[in-house]
Amino acid sequence: MLAEAVKRYQNGLIDSAQVIGELIKLAKEIREADKRGEKLNLRTDELAFYDALADNPKAEDVLGDQTLKIIAHELVESVRSNTSIDWQIKESVQAKLRVLVKRILRKYKYPPDDPATGEYTVSVAKVLDQAELLAEYWTKVT
Repeated sequence: MLAEAVKRYQNGLIDSAQVIGELIKLAKEIREADKRGEKLNLRTDELAFYDALADNPKAEDVLGDQTLKIIAHELVESVRSNTSIDWQIKESVQAKLRVLVKRILRKYKYPPDDPATGEYTVSVAKVLDQAELLAEYWTKVT
């Protein structure tokens, strides 16, 4: 959202007052997400995976909130411990991360969709995208 607001400002679509308004809105959304994470007893990185998992409409109904939390926690631990500095460069490391994520999802029978519907691919892709984003963040932080 921040990048989008800056881009619109640079393109002259919004003025500085509107950018400040967007920043305030973004800050409020971040605070709300933090509160939601606290309520669910999830760290920020776990909440990111939880949201990616729960984005599938059937997931929470079929698997339940507690299972999604367990999957999110396991994904964080696995991706974090298997992310290396060169993960973005080496295709073998990227492939290993994808396999680890898919293995965890299969273990919990996620997503609960029929693979023929196409929802399966969309749901798994969202979780893999989240894994890549967090892996990128963790390599910059550590």
